Amino acid sequence: MMELTIENQVYQFHFGMGFLRDINKTVAMPVDGMPNVKKNVGLRYTIMKLYDGDVEGLEEVLNTANAGQSPRVTKMLLDSYIDDEDTDIDALFEEVMGFLKTANATKKETLSVLETIEKEKAKMAAKEVS
Repeated sequence: MMELTIENQVYQFHFGMGFLRDINKTVAMPVDGMPNVKKNVGLRYTIMKLYDGDVEGLEEVLNTANAGQSPRVTKMLLDSYIDDEDTDIDALFEEVMGFLKTANATKKETLSVLETIEKEKAKMAAKEVS
């Protein structure tokens, strides 16, 4: 479980099955060959957002990971924490990604997406060289 201290209050963030279900609901895509069937794939898109340094995506992950926890962090508190010049935003991205890479509910998908991103980057780099 990840913890952040915001305004002298400790907040916990859990990257378990509840987080996975909630974050996956944010993006749905049609399943090929199956009319009217959609698959929830929000985690895949969220990982790409984090990889790209999308701060809104980071806040969405933190807000979702804190759901069901007590105390509950607000978006306004997360905004002020992220805006605070003393917050190391790069370290925060790394910490969140680290939890996504190791939590049982998210690690397989996270590592798969990151591997795909690295393969695509290598392909693009090879094209630039030739």
